[in-house]
Amino acid sequence: MHPGTPFVIEVNPHIPQRLSRLTELADNLWYSWDQPTRTLFARLHSGLWDKVKHNPKAFLKRVDEERLNAAADDHIFRSNYNRVLSAFDTYMREPQCLDMSLDLKPDDLIAYFCAEFGFHESFPVYSGGLGILAGDHCKSASDLRLPFVAVGLLYRQGYFSQHIDSDGHQIATYTDSDFEDLPVNPALTEDGRELHVTIELPGRNVEVKVWEAQVGHVRLCLLDTDLPGNWSEDRNITHRLYGGDLHTRIQQEIVLGIGGARALEQLGLKPTVYHINEGHAAFLVVERIRRKMKAAGLSFHAALEIVAASTVFTTHTPVPAGHDHFAEDMIWDYFRETCNDLGLQREEFLKLGGAGYGQEFNMTKLALSGSRFHNGVSRIHGQVSSRILSDMWPQVLPEESPMDYITNGVHVSTFLAQEWQDLFDSQLGYEWRRLRMDADFDNAFWEKVADIPDHLFWAAHQTLKAKMLSSVRDVVTNQHMRIFGSVARLERMLKFTNPLDPNVLTIGFARRFATYKRATLLFENMDWLRSTLKNDDRPVLFIFAGKAHPDDKPAQELIRRIYDISRWPEFEGNLLMVEGYNLSLARRLVAGCDVWLNNPIYPMEASGTSGIKAAMNGVINLSVTDGWWDEGYDGSNGWAIKPAPEYFDDTRRDQEDSRDLYEVLQDQVIPMYYRRNELGFSNEWVRMAKLSIITLLPSFSSTRMVMEYVNKFYGPASRQWRRYSAGIFSVAQNLADWKAKVRQAWSGVRIRRLSDPQRRILFGESAPLKISADLNGLAPEDVKVEVLLGRASKNGRDKKLQTMCMKPLERIGQEWVFHLELNPEMCGKLLYRVRIYPYNQYLTHPFETGLMVWL
Repeated sequence: MHPGTPFVIEVNPHIPQRLSRLTELADNLWYSWDQPTRTLFARLHSGLWDKVKHNPKAFLKRVDEERLNAAADDHIFRSNYNRVLSAFDTYMREPQCLDMSLDLKPDDLIAYFCAEFGFHESFPVYSGGLGILAGDHCKSASDLRLPFVAVGLLYRQGYFSQHIDSDGHQIATYTDSDFEDLPVNPALTEDGRELHVTIELPGRNVEVKVWEAQVGHVRLCLLDTDLPGNWSEDRNITHRLYGGDLHTRIQQEIVLGIGGARALEQLGLKPTVYHINEGHAAFLVVERIRRKMKAAGLSFHAALEIVAASTVFTTHTPVPAGHDHFAEDMIWDYFRETCNDLGLQREEFLKLGGAGYGQEFNMTKLALSGSRFHNGVSRIHGQVSSRILSDMWPQVLPEESPMDYITNGVHVSTFLAQEWQDLFDSQLGYEWRRLRMDADFDNAFWEKVADIPDHLFWAAHQTLKAKMLSSVRDVVTNQHMRIFGSVARLERMLKFTNPLDPNVLTIGFARRFATYKRATLLFENMDWLRSTLKNDDRPVLFIFAGKAHPDDKPAQELIRRIYDISRWPEFEGNLLMVEGYNLSLARRLVAGCDVWLNNPIYPMEASGTSGIKAAMNGVINLSVTDGWWDEGYDGSNGWAIKPAPEYFDDTRRDQEDSRDLYEVLQDQVIPMYYRRNELGFSNEWVRMAKLSIITLLPSFSSTRMVMEYVNKFYGPASRQWRRYSAGIFSVAQNLADWKAKVRQAWSGVRIRRLSDPQRRILFGESAPLKISADLNGLAPEDVKVEVLLGRASKNGRDKKLQTMCMKPLERIGQEWVFHLELNPEMCGKLLYRVRIYPYNQYLTHPFETGLMVWL
């Protein structure tokens, strides 16, 4: 026992002048995607580097000064230091790529709001895929030199650390971050004071501190309520990522959306385009409307139009229950005063979130109400979102709704292993790093990967596999010894996890554990699995890793079951459930496994990106054709599990999908891997791994993704902002008035046919078509009358081939006659349909009103 009270004092070293810019490197998240920068810090003290979880800023506060002085006198270290600085300075000084942002003007600024950002394990303000995607979006925006600012929350506790106990139960441990150890600094006002903004909550004001981080060229603003002047419960608003009850959640979302908008205003930033990444930040819409009404004297509906026209909304959730909901009374408690500012009655405000008639206030619907550019994150997810959100456009077919899609991508420099980068430099030249966006260039260029000598390609993969196995071995050893497991059992568990002999087929499954991802599908038929794994000459190692949400008991049960099966004698060594999944372990796994397994319930995988990270590292995907893989799989670059029909019950669906999985494993994957040549590897395997890189790396990079946002959304949103701002926002006011007129009249709009349909004509002839429309007070220029001509398809939906507009001919009484000479451009049995919908040249999407009448 030690007498007295221990007091803590931290002694920070002086950074030698020769190495003074180490602090600059530690303060820019560029290090999160530049491996040489991270290696530079690790060389100073590898043990400390691991202890601080690869955090450069924390590292520089704790490393011994004598090591820094020795490094300053070491010409080899200084040489590496200078190379890193040269690369950093080159990156930061390169001019904007104007040819990649022609749709944006010099005064444009894109503001990107998200509840979490995942850049690196040293900056724990993320939980999973949404955060990693947001981090990659910022990194590519930096690479492209886009005018871009990001806004999020700075949490004391990011996502939890995971341990697995001796019974397989997940143990979640939360740790407070010391903001002085993070690459953030207080945002300052022009006179040098810390920037604080204020938000209003029921009965009190809450002060919010603004922090800044630098992500290459991109500025990231993070909001923090842990301030002495706030009540204790308000200090906790930003304490834990996705923590607390519904009141904490709505308060976090108010801080993010409303506080974020006010922070940008106080910083003097004037975005022309706003991007809401998932519904957590949707209250941004309310704040922007309020500010626009106050500044320009606009009506609520005019302000809504101009705000929505410049707002992009991305949804990542493929199931209705996955969207944030709040009770009407809770919303009213928090936004009663805001409604007064907006001049809205309670029901009008609640309608923005789809509330009323027994429905709760839905943040996704608020985001949709306040935006005109909407997208899912894969082709299938866009279709699913169109269906589950179809009540936003009630009279429009889901496939024609304003819900678009942009398939997710990943940041190549972050997730492509250094070994591959070095090999590409030597074999392809540095040109590959430009990642040009021209599709023909990419396809032709990346085909050069096929010319890399097979033995060099395989050597790079085996090096990465050995590193991965070493990391997994360390984690499993620590995990096993912590629960006082025997050495003999540990040796049995790790018999195939040998970095000195990385020749065992290794299949990885690592991602957030949620029930729809079906981590245990592999165990649907245990007898079949046993027979697949019984061949000692062709061993298989399955590595599972991932966290389940602390409140998701069914997902935690999946972890427990995998852990339990891994301890069965017949599976010992073949199955590992690895604890502590984070970005560092993820980078090892996606680069080091042989096969990447993904078997979600179709169509519930919005996109999925772990398989993309694996693919660009030459790891071959074995996946259900859902999310991104439905677009990426071409029959030669991996293996596909064709999903069972959606109408199957859960049991039959899992049986069918698992049967497909077992058959692919036993008939294709395992035999191909072990058909080895005299050099010890499979030529077929290397060929498929190369095709994985060739076909998937350029197509699924976040550079491609961000450029799609520029071309499809950011550029058009910027143009709409300028159009609606014309004439002191007169366009926005006129459009709002027009929409009100249309909505009032639409229930009385009717169309009818004036003559019997002509059933047969010769090719080149035309069939006259006349319809009469009761426009209920609207003018012909307020509507479009269209004929859709197509063929019937087997699924009962017409295959549309031609769309023709009917012209107003004359007015008869209260009705207008519309006319068209129907002249098909094809032969055969055709179907045509007639519809009418509101039209205005200033609409962002032709069907954004959601109104339509069919004949």
